[in-house]
Amino acid sequence: MEYQAVEKAILQRGVEWDIDPTLDRMNVLMDMLGQPQRAYPVVHITGTNGKSSTARMIDALLRERNLRVGRFTSPHLVSMRERITLDGEPLSEERFTEVYEDVLPYLQLVDQQQGRLSFFETLTAMAYAAFADAPVDVAVIEVGMGGTWDSTSVAQGTVAVITPISLDHVQYLGPDIEAIAREKAGIIKPAATAVLAQQPIAAAEVLMRRAAEVGATVAREGLEFGVVHREVAMGGQMLRMQGLKGVYEEVFLPLYGEHQAGNAACALAAVEALTGGDEPLDSELVRRAFATVTSPGRLEVIRRGPTVLVDAAHNPGAMESVVQALEESFGFTRLVAVVAVMADKDVSGVLELLEPVVEEIVVTRNSSPRSMDPGELAELAEDIYGSERVHRADRLDDAIDIAIGLAEETGEFTGSGVLITGSVVTVGDARLLLKAAGAE
Repeated sequence: MEYQAVEKAILQRGVEWDIDPTLDRMNVLMDMLGQPQRAYPVVHITGTNGKSSTARMIDALLRERNLRVGRFTSPHLVSMRERITLDGEPLSEERFTEVYEDVLPYLQLVDQQQGRLSFFETLTAMAYAAFADAPVDVAVIEVGMGGTWDSTSVAQGTVAVITPISLDHVQYLGPDIEAIAREKAGIIKPAATAVLAQQPIAAAEVLMRRAAEVGATVAREGLEFGVVHREVAMGGQMLRMQGLKGVYEEVFLPLYGEHQAGNAACALAAVEALTGGDEPLDSELVRRAFATVTSPGRLEVIRRGPTVLVDAAHNPGAMESVVQALEESFGFTRLVAVVAVMADKDVSGVLELLEPVVEEIVVTRNSSPRSMDPGELAELAEDIYGSERVHRADRLDDAIDIAIGLAEETGEFTGSGVLITGSVVTVGDARLLLKAAGAE
């Protein structure tokens, strides 16, 4: 098969957000494949925001220790291959196709016996199979949604990392923090180490109860580990971190915002927990690893003159972190936002948080069928920003052009900026458009 045909076949299995809360199909499939998810230790990651960034940091730390690492994250920005990486790189089109062809006969058997496997179940199985075949020393696995019923949960994580929990996907995970935390707590398996980011009290209580029930060891940000000191630095921030086994000084993280510092602390604790023993990690190794970290689509600068940033914030928790990082790390005198967001999100909550740092906003749509209609989005925005600050474009490329023009009106190329945000799909579309236009 050609890669494009494989991608099309996987997409035909349905949309990523179509959730059926059962592991029955996945368990049967894993049995047929020989339980590939048991061939290596797993660091399992859930939470509402920060999962992919934390996964990339854990990956970098492990590879700096000369371990072979497989990483499974979602969603992708541009190519489906980004979801399954080996040695820090997405599978090639050829290898992605080979893995699909290897698992296809088993997919078809399960389709016939148990019901059709979903888009995300298929990719999860491919990741576990590819990592066993490599073979990897460690797999870093990000859940798709939730935890207990997520298809990745057929693995027994040695370390479970739970990033900050807030309201999102309420139609699938539950109406409040407690319900969402209960679903996400499902990745904490017996005898595992649970690395918990700072959480709302209601979520923390649920997570601690789950850990006690299964006999997991708990490491909590702000108690057993955390960021001791941080300061803004050119291109990111400088950190002093207390790990589970030692203190790590002068760690440069080339990402913006306090939330990314918290993600770094969780990543460090997860790797310390995985390595066992009482000796701290080599400090120079930790510094080298964090200095290489990238997190595409997370306050990523993709153009200069004016500065154009993209960020995948799609819920109020993520947008709150973005606003704090913008105020801390960027001295914009004029910031224009381009927003395209999914209709099932807390759109008003996102817009309200963004309003204080934005002079004008251009609302539009992205390439997803779930994208909110620009007219409806404009009405919501006008209620918050006033009609004179809201512009509308029916296409993302036109919206970006309008925003750049608005940012350039003052002539302050060093002080004006554009933020493109609202969804991972919006960011992926924007990166493609601006790359095509010659931006780096």
